[in-house]
Amino acid sequence: MSVIEEERVRGGVFKDINAEDEDGQPTVIESLCMNCYENGSTRLLLTKIPFFKEIIISSFTCPHCNWSNTETQSAGRIQEQGVLYTLQVKTKEDLNREVVKSDSASTRIPELDFEIPAFTQKGSLSTIEGLLDRAVVGLEQEQPARKATDPAVAEKIEEFIQRLKKLKDDFQEEFTLIIDDPSGNSFIENPFAPQKDKSLSVTHYKRTPQHNAALGIEVEEEQDDEEPGNDLDTMRNEVLVFNTNCPECNAPANTNMKLVQIPHFKEVIIMATNCDSCGHRTNEVKSGGTTEDQGTRITLHLTDPSDMSRDLLRSETCSVLIPELEFEMGMAALGGKFTTLEGLLRDIKELVVSKNPFMCGDSFTADRAEKLQLFGQKIDKIMAGEMDVQIILDDPTGNSYLQNVYAPDPDPEMKIERYTRTFEQNEDLGLNDMKTEGYAET
Repeated sequence: MSVIEEERVRGGVFKDINAEDEDGQPTVIESLCMNCYENGSTRLLLTKIPFFKEIIISSFTCPHCNWSNTETQSAGRIQEQGVLYTLQVKTKEDLNREVVKSDSASTRIPELDFEIPAFTQKGSLSTIEGLLDRAVVGLEQEQPARKATDPAVAEKIEEFIQRLKKLKDDFQEEFTLIIDDPSGNSFIENPFAPQKDKSLSVTHYKRTPQHNAALGIEVEEEQDDEEPGNDLDTMRNEVLVFNTNCPECNAPANTNMKLVQIPHFKEVIIMATNCDSCGHRTNEVKSGGTTEDQGTRITLHLTDPSDMSRDLLRSETCSVLIPELEFEMGMAALGGKFTTLEGLLRDIKELVVSKNPFMCGDSFTADRAEKLQLFGQKIDKIMAGEMDVQIILDDPTGNSYLQNVYAPDPDPEMKIERYTRTFEQNEDLGLNDMKTEGYAET
C-alpha cells in the first residue's frame, strides 16, 4: 500500500483549502534535479478544491541551477459514467461561467473547427474566457519557430488566434462549447440554479472499452457460469455482504445488499455502505427488473402534510420537477434511492443549497446566495404543508415508484402516465445500440 493510501485509510490526508489552517503544510521530499543532476527538493500538497475534488500540487526547486517545475495532478476518483456538456454561448456574460476541466476531457468549438484533445492539458478550474485565453497562449507559444520554418502555416495559425481573441474580447457571434469527459469529473456552471439552464445540455453516457483503456481502467470480464445456491429465493431471505472501499476516505468497508419486494410495484436491490473509519454512509437503489417498454410520469398534488411520509423509489434515470418553483433535477443527480417524499425534498435542499460549491469562494455573489436561500425556504414550506405544489417524477425506464396510500384503489391526488420514449431518451439509456432479436442473422 502506498504512503498516500495509508494516510487515506487513517483519514484526513486531503485537506480543504483554508487560509487559517496552520496544519496544511506541504511535505518536502529530496529529489534529483533532471537539469543539473544535483539534489533539489519537491514540495507536495494534498488538498481539495470545491467541485474539483482532490488534487496533488507538486513544486520542485533546485538550489544549484535554480531550475524549477510546478505541476498539478488530479487525485479524484473516476465516476461511473462519462459526461458530455454542450453549452450555447449566447452573451458575453456566458464567458464568465466557471468551468472545471479534467486532464481527460476534450474541448471543442464546432463553429471554428477547433478541438483540444484529451490529455494534452493539465486539469484546470477556470472560466470559459480562461479556456480561450489558455488556448491562445498555447498557440502563440510556438509561433516564432513556425514563422522561421513555415511562414504559411504560421500565418494561418495567426488568423485562427485572432478569431479566438475576437470571440473572447469582442463577442460578436454566438458559438457552441462542448466538453466531453469520459472520467465524469468535468463541470460547467449553471448560473440559474436551481432552475434549469436552457442553454446547457448535460448527457451522461457509458464509457467504451477505448475510453476505459485511455483512463487506465481494467474492466473485469463477466462470468457466465452460474454458481449453485445463488438463486432468487436465497437473495430474498438474506442480506449479502461484500468488501469495497469507502467513497469518501477510500478505507476498507462493507456493503450490504438486499433484494426487496415493493408492494404493487416490483423487486428492487437496496445497497448500503457504512464506513467505520470516517463515519460516511451511503445508500443506493437499483431496479431488480428490466427496463420497461414505456416510460412513466408520476404527478402528485400535495394536499396534506401526511403526504411527506409516502414511500418513494427514485431510480438513477428519474428526473424530478416542481413546476411551481420552476425547478428540475435531471437524472443521475442524486442516484437511485428508496426514501420518503420528505427525504427526497431534504436531499434536493441539501444538494442545491448546503452542498452548492458556488456558495463560497470567488464564485460567491450576494444575489446568488439570496436566490438559493429563498429556494431553501420554499422547500421548507412544502415539507411543512404550507405550500400547494405538484411533484413530478419522470422516469423513461419506468423503474420509479411513489406510494399510493389508497391502494388497491386509485389515488385521487396522483396521476400515472405511460409514454413512449423518444429516440434521444433511448440513446441516453443506450437502448438504441441493444439488439435482442435477430442478432445471429447475417
